[in-house]
Amino acid sequence: MWAPALIAVLVICAESTETLSAENTSGWLRPLFEHIFGRFQDANWDILHHYIRKSGHFVGYGTVGLTFLRAWLYTLGGQAWASVRSWRVRSMLLAIASTAVIASCDEFHQTFLPGRTGTPVDVVLDTCGATTLCLLVWLMRFRSRSDVPPPVPADA
Repeated sequence: MWAPALIAVLVICAESTETLSAENTSGWLRPLFEHIFGRFQDANWDILHHYIRKSGHFVGYGTVGLTFLRAWLYTLGGQAWASVRSWRVRSMLLAIASTAVIASCDEFHQTFLPGRTGTPVDVVLDTCGATTLCLLVWLMRFRSRSDVPPPVPADA
């Protein structure tokens, strides 16, 4: 149940190297994008490359959050809960918190690498990615009639 989360964290560790710094990813991403979309001016490429990398943070850590969500759902699933909703909420909050811890450790690690910078802004972006994907799971899979509170009487 925890294997996908472990694999996701190992992928983050592999990506958190000097090899995948902005300077190095530009070298192979730019030819790929120029082959598909045509030539870019340097200034335009720098902006696009920045957004590609930040999108990678958001989606990548969103995926990490999903693997943690799965793991926490399985781990907490055998326990007695007041409701299905409380089990799901606790699993989701733990998944987001777990992702934030991994993101924080990753950014801290990057402060020691040449060519990399660790920034709290990326931790926030990573955590937002996990939160967004977990909320999408909630909206698509967890919402049910039992999750909706009963209507309030008009005379209350």
